[in-house]
Amino acid sequence: MPNAKNVLGGPLKTCSTKPLTGFYRDGCCNTGPDDEGLHTICCQVTAEFLAFQQQIGNDLSTPFPLFGFPGLRPGDRWCVCITRWKEAFEAGMACPVDLEATHMHALEFVDLDDLKRYAVAQPAGS
Repeated sequence: MPNAKNVLGGPLKTCSTKPLTGFYRDGCCNTGPDDEGLHTICCQVTAEFLAFQQQIGNDLSTPFPLFGFPGLRPGDRWCVCITRWKEAFEAGMACPVDLEATHMHALEFVDLDDLKRYAVAQPAGS
């Protein structure tokens, strides 16, 4: 996983450490054979996205401490399952994406151009 690439072809950057995200809780949207949900897309969640996820049975707002899940609030960054983001995208409810922190495996499910349309602004100098 140290050589993981992002959707732009560069090294996979950290998505979030507060809250600590990633299937492996390493702050990155790394994936592997045991990550059945493919938590590969680094999102900056919005209230609309969270409401949509809850509506389709994926409650991301309620804490679930047993799995180290703090519950998300608008503005949090989180490694979301690519299929859940794609559902939101198709429904017009997608949230912003950090391309440098989104695993290249996401491109097996969504087009880079679609991800770019939802790209978060990168800080100057990054």
